[in-house]
Parts: sequence; structure tokens; C-alpha cells
Amino acid sequence: MQCNSKPAEGISGNNHEGKENKVKMPNIKVFSGTSHPDLAQKICDRLGIEQGKVVTKKFANGECSVEIGESVRGEDVYIVQSGCKEVNDMLMELLIMINACKIASALRVTAVIPCFPYARQDKKDKSRAPISAKLVANMLSTAGADHIITMDLHASQIQGFFDIPVDNLYAEPAVLKWIKENIPEWRNSTIVSPDAGGAKRVTSIADRLNVDFALIHKERKKANEVASMVLVGDVKDKVAILVDDMADTCGTVCHAAEKLVEAGARKAYSVCTHGIFSGPAVTRINNSIFEAVVVTNTIPQEERMKLAPKIQSIDISIMLAEAIRRTHNGESVSYLFSHVPL
Repeated sequence: MQCNSKPAEGISGNNHEGKENKVKMPNIKVFSGTSHPDLAQKICDRLGIEQGKVVTKKFANGECSVEIGESVRGEDVYIVQSGCKEVNDMLMELLIMINACKIASALRVTAVIPCFPYARQDKKDKSRAPISAKLVANMLSTAGADHIITMDLHASQIQGFFDIPVDNLYAEPAVLKWIKENIPEWRNSTIVSPDAGGAKRVTSIADRLNVDFALIHKERKKANEVASMVLVGDVKDKVAILVDDMADTCGTVCHAAEKLVEAGARKAYSVCTHGIFSGPAVTRINNSIFEAVVVTNTIPQEERMKLAPKIQSIDISIMLAEAIRRTHNGESVSYLFSHVPL
């Protein structure tokens, strides 16, 4: 692929014909798995292209079947599939789609995985524990993925599990924009991390907003159950904004909100990138003292937003679409680490 090649039509402002001796860049094809078709459609709308035709179905015994409905020979293929709903089925479907495109002679196959599955199993934290995130990385590479685009990995070191390029985008610019537009008293706020692991994420946001930060130290008895919480920092008469990368059963954030209000916070907000919201999460949010629980649409939220009016969603399809456009045209993606595309 030559650097003087012609960008694909529909995703660049320059559509003039190149000279005959120039190599035409492959066209871009965006396919969607069944996990989040709405996000894939928004990405295609932003890029100004049609979504690729694909038929996914299940056999009676539960096996996934995928049929790519158009030619991908020599094309630049992007497959959008998030780690949500039935995570194992979605992952298997993604692997089959990658492999189907690869053996159909696609030039490059990029997996766009807004919420990376098994990201929490990223280290051997006790004897005989699996490092499942590494296993998923190996499976994606073996299936034939040439490149991964994801968002807010649970631990950024997961990028090192791959031997192929990984673009780990951040929701931070979109979160900053939401805070400034929707929390009138954001200048009198404290950004709070519900655990020590998220301290780096929280300090980055606090520095960009020029406000204080605090963190909550928690001791767990077992997974998804918190034993005790200790607040480190001052939130008295402040607006407390809890920031984390994912909200699952919401036990931790709801418990943390109560701790912050006890410590004198006037209001509490929660901002998470991935709103998994499993089990009793929706009930806990409805009964919580949060003003709003804000998540991005890396995972579909329409149904939960109907059940819990406090849940609000930030659209990050613009960032994923821009990452796809820049990757396709061979441009730098680093602009997206600190800016929301216009």
C-alpha cells in the first residue's frame, strides 16, 4: 500500500480521481456482530458508508453461523462487536467473522471491540487463576485479526498481550465534555475513584478540570462483595463525581456514594465508561442517592435507561468512527486521546 494512494470514497473530503499509476486504496467495509448493531450503524452514518451485509444465526444446538453477504477480497474490513449480552457467544461470533473475512482474502481485518471481554481477568492474583484476557488476545490473533481498536481497557497492559497493533481509545475527552456541559457547579467538584486501581484515571480528569481528587480504599471479602470502605481526601460541601472504567452490579459505587454523602458531599454523580449493569444493578441505581449515573454506549443502554431514569448515555460512536477513518487513511490516532472529534 503506497502512501500516495487515493483515500476511499465516502470517508475523506478529497474524492478526486488519482492518476493511473497510483495504486487505489482498498475500500472500507464495516460489519456488525449481533452485540451492538445500533453502534455499528452510528459509526457507518458518521463515515458516510453503507453497513456491510452479514447474516448471523444459531443452529439448534447453539453453534454460531456467520455468512458474509458481499465480497471482501482485497478490502479493509472492520468488525464491530462489543463484549456484552451473552459474552461467550459474542466473542465466538467475532472470532468466526474475523476468520470468515480472512479466508475470503480481506487485505486487513480490524476488530473494533468497544468493551473488551474478560478484561478483568488480566493477572494471576491467586494460585491457579487463569489470565483469560491473554487467552482472548491469543484467540483474536489466531482467528486472523490484524489490528484491534478498543476503549478504556480495564488495565492498559492488556495491549501487551497482543503481538498486533492495539489502539486503546479513552472515553476521558467525552466524559470531560459531559461534566462541563451537565454539571453547573463542576468547578466546585471533587473527582473520586472508588478504588486505588483507578487513581491514575481520576487524577488525569481532576488535572484537566483543575479540581481536587479523592479515592476510596475498599477491602473485599470475595468478588462483587465489599467489606469496608475508607475515604482518602476531602469532599465536604463539594460535588462528588465518582469515575470508574466499568459498573457491573453497582454495589461498590452505590456504597461509595453513601460514604461520600456521609463525609459531607452535597451531590454525587457516577461516570463509568462501560455500563455492564448485571444482576441487581438497575434496582440499586434507582434506590441510590446519585443525581445521575453516566455511561458511554460501548454497551447498549436503551432498555436500562427506560428502567432507570438516572442512567444517562454518552455517544462515543464519533470517536470510534474517527479512529476507523484515521486507521484506514494511515493517519495518527493520538489526537483522539485528548479531543472529541467535531
